[in-house]
Amino acid sequence: MFIRHENFREYRTYYPVVFTLLVVTIAIHIIANLPIIGPYVYGIGIGHNGSIAAGDYWRLITPMFLHGGIMHLLFNMFSLFLFGPELERIAGRTRFLTIYFLSGIAGTLASYVLEDANYMHLGASGAIYGIFGAFAALVYYTRNALPQLKQIILPIILIGIVMTFVMPNINITAHFGGLITGFILGFYYFHPSRLSKWKKTKPRTALRR
Repeated sequence: MFIRHENFREYRTYYPVVFTLLVVTIAIHIIANLPIIGPYVYGIGIGHNGSIAAGDYWRLITPMFLHGGIMHLLFNMFSLFLFGPELERIAGRTRFLTIYFLSGIAGTLASYVLEDANYMHLGASGAIYGIFGAFAALVYYTRNALPQLKQIILPIILIGIVMTFVMPNINITAHFGGLITGFILGFYYFHPSRLSKWKKTKPRTALRR
């Protein structure tokens, strides 16, 4: 389910939303690390509670596309590359995009509400944890039909939670804000009655693996 066998062209064709997010996020990271323009990109896009309170509402979204270093970027983008396609396939493009962005925004809002005015953060972790949360909801509905999904997803979520508290400089509020939001959206989207309707209306290409 989470092992990718597609070549570049197939991956781009079957999972256009995930592919676009990967390309845009990586491109922004490259631009943000260029001389002269890079500090400006970080300055205008980083999540900063005081700036959000002053009216910079775009900072609810822009932190999702900025990362603190190459390892931070690689960890989040590898998670998106590996787990995003299956969720896009199951949920569909619009629902996947909704889960990704609303989870990321919820992570930023959680940081805004629970941290002080000087708090700054960046990274797509809230959106990534939203993907994990949506899969957790799917596990709830398919725990008897797809026990292998439970065996894969739950340990990943547990490891992610442990890393949230163990690793330094982790935005705990964004992780949990994204995880909870993803679960709530997945709980709504993946109700068996809705899944059965999607199967009747999905284009065949969306069902390709």
